[in-house]
Amino acid sequence: MRGPVEIAGGVYGLGSEGVNWYLVEDDGRLTAVDAGLPKFRETLEADLRAIGHAPGDVDAVVLTHSDSDHTGVVPALRDAGARVLIHSADDETLRHPGPKKGEAAPARALPRVAWRWRFWKVMGQMTLGGGAKPPKIEGAETFADGDVLDVSGRPRVVHTPGHTDGHSVLLFEDRSTLFVGDALCTVNFFTGRPGPQLMPGPTNVSTSQARESLAAIEPLEANLLLPGHGEPWHGSPTAAVAQARAAL
Repeated sequence: MRGPVEIAGGVYGLGSEGVNWYLVEDDGRLTAVDAGLPKFRETLEADLRAIGHAPGDVDAVVLTHSDSDHTGVVPALRDAGARVLIHSADDETLRHPGPKKGEAAPARALPRVAWRWRFWKVMGQMTLGGGAKPPKIEGAETFADGDVLDVSGRPRVVHTPGHTDGHSVLLFEDRSTLFVGDALCTVNFFTGRPGPQLMPGPTNVSTSQARESLAAIEPLEANLLLPGHGEPWHGSPTAAVAQARAAL
């Protein structure tokens, strides 16, 4: 996805070929869901201007998790006045970013993927986008499973650990839209396989936990799923989870 593009009424997708972030418009104000790579700062003002807005119109940045390809333009939006919100279990890695643990720890992950050419392509894109030098973000507000956030659009938090400890999906019920972050993707960027599926195992703290978190996504009511990686998926969470399980 490149952007900005209006995916549904008042829901905009932004980013690059491999990394998505989103804006939700409500009564002339904006909530950002995730924040892409640091290099996206270079086009931030132009992207917002293209949809009739400026950085100061973003009231809040709600993060699905703390990975560096989801936090990049947070400093710019925070400096323009936005609040920053994240699950409490990812606040520490937001403040002190570094190598992931578990299955995603470099010593465990690299031997599983280093032979794939797509892995090196993705790593090159992430590095060029500033993902190797993520911002340290202090002072975020934290949320918990089940919270309805007091931000434009009032999303409901559903905690879905596995990709990270604090990973959460965000349900904007009035838009029937579920922002799934990296709980699901619609393309495997190591193999090219399309369709709703878990993120590749070497990117997850715990793939078994990510698999268990599908049960929290399955009953949610939405007709549009927006991932951090891959194209928008039109359909129910139940159907997306069924495809993800079939792909395991």
